Amino acid sequence: MVSFKKLTIRDILFRSRMAYSNRPSLAFVGQEPVTYADMAVVVRNISGMLNTLGIGKGDKVALIGENSPNWGMAYLAITSMGAVVVPILPDFSGHEMESIINHSEAKVVFVSAKLYGQLDRKNIPGVIAYILLNNLQPFDESVTTPSAGMPYETPKAIVNVDYCDYELPRPDEDDLAAIIYTSGTTGRPKGVMLTHKNLVSNVLSTLMIQKVNENDRLLSILPLSHTYECTIGFLIPMATGATVYYLDKPPTPAVLIPAMQAVKPTMLLSVPLVIEKIYKNKIKPELTSSTLKRKLYNFAPTRKLLHRIAAKKLHKTFGGKLHFFGIGGAKLSFEAERFLNEGRFPYSIGYGMTETSPLLTGSSPKLVRFRTAGFCIPGQELKLYNPNPQTGEGEIIVRGANVMAGYYKDPELTQTMFIDGWLRTGDLGYIDKEGYVELRGRSKNMILTASGENIYPEEIEDVINKHEFVLESLVYELRGKLVARVHLNKEALEKYYENLKHSAKGWQQSAEDFTRKVLDDIMAFVNSKVSKFSRLNQIVEQPEPFVKTPTQKIKRFLYKDQN
Repeated sequence: MVSFKKLTIRDILFRSRMAYSNRPSLAFVGQEPVTYADMAVVVRNISGMLNTLGIGKGDKVALIGENSPNWGMAYLAITSMGAVVVPILPDFSGHEMESIINHSEAKVVFVSAKLYGQLDRKNIPGVIAYILLNNLQPFDESVTTPSAGMPYETPKAIVNVDYCDYELPRPDEDDLAAIIYTSGTTGRPKGVMLTHKNLVSNVLSTLMIQKVNENDRLLSILPLSHTYECTIGFLIPMATGATVYYLDKPPTPAVLIPAMQAVKPTMLLSVPLVIEKIYKNKIKPELTSSTLKRKLYNFAPTRKLLHRIAAKKLHKTFGGKLHFFGIGGAKLSFEAERFLNEGRFPYSIGYGMTETSPLLTGSSPKLVRFRTAGFCIPGQELKLYNPNPQTGEGEIIVRGANVMAGYYKDPELTQTMFIDGWLRTGDLGYIDKEGYVELRGRSKNMILTASGENIYPEEIEDVINKHEFVLESLVYELRGKLVARVHLNKEALEKYYENLKHSAKGWQQSAEDFTRKVLDDIMAFVNSKVSKFSRLNQIVEQPEPFVKTPTQKIKRFLYKDQN
C-alpha cells in the first residue's frame, strides 16, 4: 500500500527514489529509460538551477512542450521545491500561451524548441529566463536560437555541486502545486488552482480502486498538460514505481501500433474518440462486410461472439499485455462501449474534471457496469443537488480533499462554483442504489421544452453517431427548433455514391442532391429512435471536423447560434 508522510509531490519523488531506485521511470519508446535514482538527481539539479534564477516558494513557472521524459522531470523539479507549475497545452496558439504566462505571472518558462517560435518575448516581459525542455538548459536568444527540430536529451545524472550549498524550500500539503488553464467548452479561460494535497489525495484515492505497481508499463498518448494524463498517467506511475513511455512523433496509427508492440503496455489512457474511431472505421466495417456477416451481427448471441473475437485481436494489436484501458474526458458512444463490454476488453470509464484533480468516479475493469462511469472513489463525497422527483436526476456535486482551491485571481467565479461547501460540477446524472453514476449531460446544454420536458443533446448525438455515414454530431436549440449539425464520413459516402452510380441504371442524382438525401435519411433514422419531444426539426452538414478541447469534447459555444 502506497503512503506518504505528507501529501506532497516532493514526498512522491523521494519515496520512489528510495523504493524503486534501480527501476526504470521515464523513456521515449525505443530508448533506455531513466532510473528512479537518476531521475531524482536530475530533478534536484533542475530545482537548484531554478533556485539560482531566483525562483522560490510560490513562484510560478510555465511548462510548454510535447510529452517527454524531460517534461515530467521539469514538473517534478518545479513542484518539489515549492514553486507552482503552470502547464500549458502545446495546441494553444502563441497568443493564448502568452496570455496564460502573463495572467499566471510566470517568472520562468520551460519550452520545447518546437514551440518556442510561437512566443514573442516582447509580449511576456515578466519572464526572467527561458529553459529549453529538449536539454533542460537555460538559453539566451541573443546568443542562439533553438532549432525546431532539436532532439531531446536528458542531462547526465551527476550531482551539480554548485547547487548543494543550500537547502531548497519544501512544500506543505496546502501549498499551491499547479495552476491549470483550460477554456473547456465555454470559451472562457480559467486558471484552476490545485494544491499538493488535491493532487496527491487523488493519486491515493485512485490507487484504492485500481492497483498499479512497479511492473506496470504505461504508454502515454494524451497531453501531459491536461490533468487527466498528468495525475493518472504520470503521478500515479511515479508514485508506484511503474514505467511511462512517450512517443517522439504524433500518435498516428503508423506510429502507435509499432510502439504498442515494442512497449507492450499494461496500462493505457484514452479519450472516447480514439476507441470510437477504431470501432467505427475498422472493427464494425469488418464485422458487417457481407450480407451474411450483417445477419450474424444483428443477432445478439452471434454479435457477442464476433465482438469477443474482434476484441481479442485488438488486444493483441495493443501489445497483448493490457489489463487497464482507461477512458475519460467525454462520454463514450453506446456502440463503442457495447463492443468493449461484450468483447470483455479490460476497459474502465472514469469521470472527473480539472477542478477535482481530476478523478471523481471510476472502477477497475472487473467492476465496470455498462453505460455508467463507475462509482465515487474513496476519500470524497458525491451526491445530487436538487434531484428531479420523477427521474431521480440532478446536478452532481462533490466535496473532498481533491477539490480545487479555486480559480486564480477570480474569487467571484470561484464563489459561483460552490454551494454550502460542495463543488458544483455542472453535470447532470443519476446515482443507482449501488452507487454507480450514470451521466446525462451538461446542465448548461440541457434544453427545456415548452411542455416542460428535459432534452439532453448528448443522448440524441449518441443516436446520430450510430449512423454509418456520420463521424460526429452536435445538437442544439435554435429559435425554438432542435437542430443537428453532422460531420459526414465522406470516404464511405463517396464509395456508396459511386457504387450506386454503377449499379443503378439511369441513376443521375448529383452528389449534392445525394448528400441532402442522406441528411434527410439520417434525420428520419434519428427521429424513429428518440422520444417525440426529442425529434429533430432540422439537420445541416458540418463540412469540417468540429473544433475540440484537448479531451476531444466539441466546443459547443462556437456553433450554438449557427443556422
